[in-house]
Amino acid sequence: ELPETAVFEFIKQYYRDAVHIPKEILVSHEPSEKGILEDWLIERCGFRVSITMPKRGFKRSLVAMARENAKETVERESLRRAENAQEAAADLEELKKVLGMPDLPMRIETYDISNTQGRESVGSMVVFQKGVPARGEYRRFKIKTVEGADDFASMKEVIKRRLAAAASGDKKFTRLPDLMVIDGGKGQLNAALLAISQSGMQVNVVSLAKKFEEIYTPGNSRPMLLPRDSRALRLLQRTRDEAHRFAVTYHRNLRDKSVRKSVLDGIAGVGDTRRKALVRRFGSVAGVKTASLDELAAVPGMTKSVAQAVYYRFHAE
Repeated sequence: ELPETAVFEFIKQYYRDAVHIPKEILVSHEPSEKGILEDWLIERCGFRVSITMPKRGFKRSLVAMARENAKETVERESLRRAENAQEAAADLEELKKVLGMPDLPMRIETYDISNTQGRESVGSMVVFQKGVPARGEYRRFKIKTVEGADDFASMKEVIKRRLAAAASGDKKFTRLPDLMVIDGGKGQLNAALLAISQSGMQVNVVSLAKKFEEIYTPGNSRPMLLPRDSRALRLLQRTRDEAHRFAVTYHRNLRDKSVRKSVLDGIAGVGDTRRKALVRRFGSVAGVKTASLDELAAVPGMTKSVAQAVYYRFHAE
């Protein structure tokens, strides 16, 4: 991957959920589509952000220092992962024993559903390979066939779509898990089991209910309760918590996108280009709301009629 592309992808991934976004970001290589990336950052934080590749001076030395620190961090992380391989192997061995599996669950896929009052329901699939996260294998699902907050039906849809993708030869889903973990109780497990049965595939599956951390298994009416310090339980918890985080992040992004659309994109004549120009000029949607009609009309790319439509959207009274 080219450095310019790598920098673009890193910045977008790093600042997607960042609490703080600085006004200036120093880089070693100027990212591809720099202008688009700066516009995206402005939308995220509400003020102007510049991406700079310093050529000399103090800022250049800061970038060089950051590169050295990153190199050392990668080396330490590689060592840590090598040391943790034994820990992960022990976790998998205990999980295999607890669930009575013939082989180690080398690939674990964990699923979670997230929604707010039944809106924008989404599902997540996270993958743990050899006991550690394989983030490149994570997948997201926007619920398509379920109305309202129905976690059971939503879970069934997600599992059904995941297995259908495998059956169709989709390379992203070809490899089936050694173990599926469902976030929830008996109801969520049964929903997943129904989807698996309808697919005609054979997949090991359990669910983990958060309230008491019970493990539900197919064919057993009573859940399994493991000691809180159990390696197997801690591994299942890690996968469940990661699936929840991933689902909530996706849900939040969809919700934020929906909010932005409802504020500006519903105005006649305001498309993606004009929306970006308005936010860039006034720093945020709040700034657009307080702008005068003349200020709105002066924004590059705006016409008088569109400026009036924007102004009267926020000053109808």
